[in-house]
Formats: sequence, structure tokens, C-alpha cells
Amino acid sequence: MSQSVTASGAQWTISRGDQTAVVVEVGGGLRGYKVGDDEVFDGYEKSEIAPGAAGQILAPWPNRLRDGSFKFDGEQYQVPLDEPSLHNAIHGLVRWLAWQPVEQTDSSITMEHTLHPAPGYPWRLVHRARYWLSDTGLRVDHMVINHGDRPAPFGLGTHPYVRVPGVALADLELCLKARIRLLVDGRLLPIGAARVSGTEWDYSTPRKIGSASVNAAFGDISRDADGLADVSVTAPDGRSVKVWADSSFPWWQLYTGDALNGDRRRRAIAIEPMTCPPDALRSGRDLIRLEPGIEWKGSWGISATTVN
Repeated sequence: MSQSVTASGAQWTISRGDQTAVVVEVGGGLRGYKVGDDEVFDGYEKSEIAPGAAGQILAPWPNRLRDGSFKFDGEQYQVPLDEPSLHNAIHGLVRWLAWQPVEQTDSSITMEHTLHPAPGYPWRLVHRARYWLSDTGLRVDHMVINHGDRPAPFGLGTHPYVRVPGVALADLELCLKARIRLLVDGRLLPIGAARVSGTEWDYSTPRKIGSASVNAAFGDISRDADGLADVSVTAPDGRSVKVWADSSFPWWQLYTGDALNGDRRRRAIAIEPMTCPPDALRSGRDLIRLEPGIEWKGSWGISATTVN
């Protein structure tokens, strides 16, 4: 395992066989994941601030919060607006804060951060994220415990961008087995839901992304006998990348990167497991009520199929 210090804090590289992954101090997120010669995770350079939330951990809420304002157990709270153009708070509070490693091996690292009480979110949550490589790919196990004295409203998401190197996003076949899509307003906040079956949003049978612009949350997800769900992209030559998540993550956000700058635009697709939909701190939909002393757990990962 190697370590170096960069603009995004310390960097740790883990490896197993032909796989390598890079985890960063700032936000405790993923900066890179490579299988053989393929950079299947669209990360960023050491000198960059994570663009488009690439690889970040999104907690204690994922996605957008209308006006940064919410009510919980009869009390009103206000968090900072970090998407001022849409007057939203976005992707939680921990993604720009320092995380520290608490356990390390050659093929795994566990990062930890304590989110201390603040005026807009007065709960103490200890976050851990264990990144580890196995023969089947990269796995991330999240553990969050409420160290406060009262219940905390909580949600978590992650933001991996994936790609098949050398293949345009338009040429990839997308497979997503979800039954509903959230409808959003001009601020990208939910205003309803619609069934996707038989519509342009139906990717239950794999089909090319083409020119489709996707930035939507999907729910009512199909799962296997073990409670796992996945979203995959596949190239014409058979190479594929899959993001999977366990039943702790009942929502997917997909984003084709149309608003990203420069050569990152539509270079990869963000496939984001989420415990709750956008604006859940306000709506309460699938919001976790994390009781004092209780630990929440959830897992997701990335796997790649190569063609010999």
C-alpha cells in the first residue's frame, strides 16, 4: 500500500491481482478504480477537486434538499445552500471533510469520519467506509452509528461514474431494472412519479443510451434472491461494468453527465445507489430514523467484465 499527499489530502492505493483503487482523505471517497488496463471508474487527477461529485460519499442525505430546510420531530432546521443557482443544499455534509484511515491491508482500507453536531444538523454520527478488493471486484461497506442522545434523520448515497474505456457513452447498452422514475421540477426536485414500462425511460431490456440525456432517480427496483440489485453498461465488444447495491439502497440516481465541463461531458455515466430519493429530509420518503446507539449498514460495489 502506498500513500502520498495531494490537493485532496492523503491518497491511499489498494491492490489485488490486476485491480487497483485509490481512496482519498477529503470526503473519504473513491478517486480511481482500475481493472487491468481499463479505468472503469471515471475518476480525477491528484491535483483536482472531485468534479461532479465523482466518487464521493453523500451523507447524511444524498441528492438535493429544497431550500436547505427541513423539519424533524417538530423542530425546523436550515443547512447551507451549496447549489445556490437552484437554491438547494446538495449531497450532504461529509463530502468535503477530512476522513482518516482506521484499518488497512494491501487490498482494503477503512476510512472514518465523525460528523459533529452543527446548528443545521445537530446530531453526532460516526461514519465508516470500508473499501476492499476481491476476485469479483470492488466492494464498499458503509457503517454509520448515532452517537447522540436522540434520533437522527439520515440518508446516504454514493456517486461513482463508470465507463468502458474507448467506447462512447452513446454506444453503451444500459440495463436498469426499475419500475418507476421520479418526475422533477426546474430545480431537479421531485414533484411526482411515473411508471417507466414501455416508455423511453424503460431500460429493463438493455438498449443503447444513444443521445438520451438522463438525470433521474429510479425506484421500485427488481432484486435477486439475495436482495441485490444492479445497473450495468455494456460495450459492443462485450466488455461491461456493473454497479450493484444491497437492499439498504432502494433507489438509483442515473446521470449521463450532460452538464459537466470539458471532456468529462458525457464521458461516463453516474450510477448512484441511494437509501432515499431526493428531498427525503423534507418528504420523509424512505428517510432513516437512526436511533441513539444504533448502527446502520449498507454495501455496494463495482465489477467489470473483460473480453480476452
